[in-house]
Amino acid sequence: MEKFFKLKENNTTVRTEVVAGLTTFFAMSYILFVNPAMLSQTGMPAQGVFLATIIGAVAGTLMMALYANLPYAQAPGMGLNAFFTYTIVFSLGYSWQEALAMVFLCGIISVIITLTKIRKAIINSIPQSLKYAISGGIGIFLAYVGIKNAGLLTFTTDPGNYIAIGEGAQEGGATIVSNSSIVPSLVLFTDPKVIVAIIGIFITAFFVIKNIKGGVMLSIIFTTIIAIFAGVVNLSQIDFASNNIGAAFADLKVVFGAALGSQGLGSLFADAARIPEVLLAILAFSLTDIFDTIGTLIGTGEKVGIVVSDDEAGVTHELDKALFSDLVGTTVGAIAGTSNVTTYIESAAGIGAGGRTGLTALVVALLFSVSSLFSPLLAIVPSAATAPILIIVGIMMLASMKKIKWDDMSEAIPAFFTSIFMGFTYSITQGIAAGFIFYTVAKIFKGQAKDVHPIIWILDFLFILNFISLTIL
Repeated sequence: MEKFFKLKENNTTVRTEVVAGLTTFFAMSYILFVNPAMLSQTGMPAQGVFLATIIGAVAGTLMMALYANLPYAQAPGMGLNAFFTYTIVFSLGYSWQEALAMVFLCGIISVIITLTKIRKAIINSIPQSLKYAISGGIGIFLAYVGIKNAGLLTFTTDPGNYIAIGEGAQEGGATIVSNSSIVPSLVLFTDPKVIVAIIGIFITAFFVIKNIKGGVMLSIIFTTIIAIFAGVVNLSQIDFASNNIGAAFADLKVVFGAALGSQGLGSLFADAARIPEVLLAILAFSLTDIFDTIGTLIGTGEKVGIVVSDDEAGVTHELDKALFSDLVGTTVGAIAGTSNVTTYIESAAGIGAGGRTGLTALVVALLFSVSSLFSPLLAIVPSAATAPILIIVGIMMLASMKKIKWDDMSEAIPAFFTSIFMGFTYSITQGIAAGFIFYTVAKIFKGQAKDVHPIIWILDFLFILNFISLTIL
């Protein structure tokens, strides 16, 4: 194990890697329940999607562990599954089989751009100031996710300024989309979940400030125990007998391979009139998938050595392996029957706990594998216990922002929009898109348009085309 994962070389131990793997898994295990709930709205069997989620997560994460030797975990991405459900299926009227076919084609596109080194060229073309901003933006995004998961925010919108998507609006089952009239505010501290989360933040801060080894995992354990005694986790209501693995495998047969069947790829391009729309949808899928991964790897890569800030190229050979692992996850996940698999931002929680090698990812993959048998156990660890970790790790990642030349507005403006948009739009890709566009505009205003890398010009065009396509779609 020492030789395979090069633990001493990466200044880590088996214990540290295992703790980091546990931390990452519990920080992202919510996807096992959220993804089936999201995709089943399209008519897909929930239990089948549950197993497909595990298959996609295990495939991508094992590649990170055994091929790339990096501490990143993968699973179907939030945002991508919403685009799959609400835009592709509900708004555009494609079947879920056709939507899976689009996801599969995204995987093929990822194969092409990775094998041709296009992804690496994209990363090399990103200015150093934007790389710092991406890292800080990931921190803002991660902290915001943690604050939301902790239940610290409430949102109010004006009447008539929202729409309900999906069935069940009267029963509270629809998705609500509001415009910019929505106003966030701090919740009243009457909810036990919120109080437990706040206690968890103090516990996590204590362990981090004291620099106690394994403090992140200890924080999850202690906060979970408090949550049990506070009634936030009711052990008597956890149905340990509800997981029918036989029924789940029966449902998996419905979704497995559907992307490649007659109702998937077989019908996706059958109607010539909708081919332009299909291509635009695939473009939107692909850009989000590609830049979610690139953003996560750049944002956390310096700590694990795949992005080197003082190197002219800025990247290492391990980055190629990480990108290849990502495309395997998406391709296998699409065949299994789930939306795009991507590198998870919650991997930063494990990295913050000391994870530096593929052993961390291997632990995550193993936990995903056994979760098919013990899924009710995951309910024991509440979001109130993992949210503080995301907040603290997000704070840690803000350190890169100090390297930005804030007194130079040509760097400050692109960096601002890169980092802030990641959190406010809840999307790594949208933050990168805003940063790239403002970077190019700033260079034009300074009379330095010739200094903009050709790849940045191409990406600006694709991002703008994507914004237009989303408006059309």
